[in-house]
Amino acid sequence: MKGLKVIPLGGLGEIGLNMMVYETEKDIIIIDSGIMFPEDYMLGIDMVIPDIRYLYDPEKKEKIRGIVLTHGHEDHIGAIPYVLRELNLPIFGTPFTLGILKEKLKEHDLPFKVSLFTVKVGNTITLGDFEIEFIRVAHSIIDGASLAIKTPVGTIIHTGDFKLDQTLDKNSVTDINRIAHYGDEGVLALFSDSTNIEKEGFTMSENDIKKTFRSIFGDHSGRIIVALFASNIHRISELLSLAVEFKKKVIFSGRSLITYTKVARKLGYLNIPEDVLIDEETIDYYKPEELLVLTTGTQGEAMSALSRISVGDHKYIKIKPDDLVLLSSKFIPGNEKAISKIINNLYRRGAEVYYENISEIHVSGHAGKEELKLMMNIVKPKYFIPVHGELKHLYQHKKLAISSGIPPSNIFILENGNGLIFTDDEGCHASEHIYTGRIFVDGKGIGDVGTHTLKERAHLSENGMIIVLLVVDAKTSSIISGPEIVSKGFVFEDYFKELNETLHKLVVHVIEENQKYDSVDWIKVKEDVRRALKKYLNKTIDRHPFIFPMITEV
Repeated sequence: MKGLKVIPLGGLGEIGLNMMVYETEKDIIIIDSGIMFPEDYMLGIDMVIPDIRYLYDPEKKEKIRGIVLTHGHEDHIGAIPYVLRELNLPIFGTPFTLGILKEKLKEHDLPFKVSLFTVKVGNTITLGDFEIEFIRVAHSIIDGASLAIKTPVGTIIHTGDFKLDQTLDKNSVTDINRIAHYGDEGVLALFSDSTNIEKEGFTMSENDIKKTFRSIFGDHSGRIIVALFASNIHRISELLSLAVEFKKKVIFSGRSLITYTKVARKLGYLNIPEDVLIDEETIDYYKPEELLVLTTGTQGEAMSALSRISVGDHKYIKIKPDDLVLLSSKFIPGNEKAISKIINNLYRRGAEVYYENISEIHVSGHAGKEELKLMMNIVKPKYFIPVHGELKHLYQHKKLAISSGIPPSNIFILENGNGLIFTDDEGCHASEHIYTGRIFVDGKGIGDVGTHTLKERAHLSENGMIIVLLVVDAKTSSIISGPEIVSKGFVFEDYFKELNETLHKLVVHVIEENQKYDSVDWIKVKEDVRRALKKYLNKTIDRHPFIFPMITEV
């Protein structure tokens, strides 16, 4: 294959699962490898990872030079432990990104050594046909990078997640000058974050949020509990400085928060003033107004620290009437009900609660519409490809690109499996479609749950089930025990007692009809029982439970 092929394996037309393949005739690199958290219909599923079977071909395996990471959020690195089970590849990322990944890999206890290569922002690596510079960008996690990828057919700018906040410290601010350098040199294509395309103007600065927090700290005389994303080290640092300013002790509650801050401290990205941090078990030694609690669980996660606090199940932190709880995060679509439940429980226990809808205590890590426009104008790409978003985001981003002067014929809306081919002589055109899908992770099972199983789980959750238990003599075909009829999640127990008598008679009738023959086909009996009960329940009460006849021959 001459030229450059770019294939999204995840992250296009959806939020999460970010994974992009860049392929030349001799080499392949993979950009990011993220997870998606399960949607409502994915009952029992812990997470979703990309289907990477496209890369299983032995010839392609030989070409893969590594995985390059833009930053350390789960939707960009979360699938790596699962990908490594199939493809043990070298991984390249910034210090904090790899620091978080190392902690994640420890949890998975992989039976082989993983090669991790640290790349500081501003540095360049060469992987076969690809020369990749890591360019510093601001995001809601530190050490984020856009990638300038020099290929045989031209330079690609892959923004990763970014915003153009210029008020941060020099080690966090987006390096617009370096991005502009590539724009002046000439950029073949811009692959740009589309998450906040629907947000007008510029994304608020983190410094504006600090002003809001300072005002809240000054006005509130009781204990303050702040729930936030554990990865937002910049915001954690600002809250620690406010704790010093207002003479408060700080408690970290939540495993991920402790892990992320440990990595940040080790790398020198987070400075915790002496004697500010205290252990959870010492909480009763301090007055409420002396305490700031930082915790996780902003998306309503069932076992998170905030969830346990909200129902009074946390070992050390119990809500008191003068507590103020700040949810310093956005509501990720799909989590609204779970978050509202936590907010309601906190109010029920006497706390005051501030959240994004009623108070400006969170700013996004993604660029608003004007920043996205500015990125296009700085990069000046020949081709534009919106990424990282649902289809509605991609199409809105396309409209913005057209208004910014990029010809519609040079803008491509991609979905997973639909790639592009860039060549010197033919420009850019669509590649053949390849199969992509989603792999469901359920406990320790990877890919052993499919859509059919999810449909069965949904059916069970909505309709319940009936189990028919029967023990018969294998020689005489006579009944030894049963039939016993058990229901789960079907109807009220009292009502089922009445219904049970009728169902019992139906089962006995089916068995007696089959016993008229010289030999009884018990497999046929199971089907007859299932059919008879299904017909009766559908006709009399319009219910459709799963029916499981279990016949044991002894």
